[in-house]
Amino acid sequence: MRTQFLERRQVVARPLDEVFEFFSRASNLELLTPRSLSFRLITPEPIEMRTGTLIEYRLRVHGLPLHWVSRIENWEDGHGFVDRQLRGPYRFWLHRHGFEAVGSGTEVRDRVEYALPLGVAGEIVALPFVRRDLARIFDYRRQVVAERFG
Repeated sequence: MRTQFLERRQVVARPLDEVFEFFSRASNLELLTPRSLSFRLITPEPIEMRTGTLIEYRLRVHGLPLHWVSRIENWEDGHGFVDRQLRGPYRFWLHRHGFEAVGSGTEVRDRVEYALPLGVAGEIVALPFVRRDLARIFDYRRQVVAERFG
């Protein structure tokens, strides 16, 4: 299994506690996801975010319906968390969310490790499209965060 990576960093002009609180609400995933993916949270609210929390949602990728289940693998209140796909389109998906105070603002970090299904064949056929799609999703996320936090 070859693992791919996507990393994004941005600094926003809001305090760490405010930014972390926004990202710690699972319902905000809908705001951070492009509308074209028809993202819908299935797990009933309120969702207590902590190590072990399961989050279930549905979305559409290129018109195909997907059911995704993630587990919070690690929760460090005020600093970051890690979610792992238990069910979904990837053979492997691990998303690390990091937050750090930078002056009066906050640096937001995303690092995604992922592997596609179907081994080498999956990589040959789908990897260029998946890279492009993930870049668009995280570019959209960056834009929403910038607009929300200035």
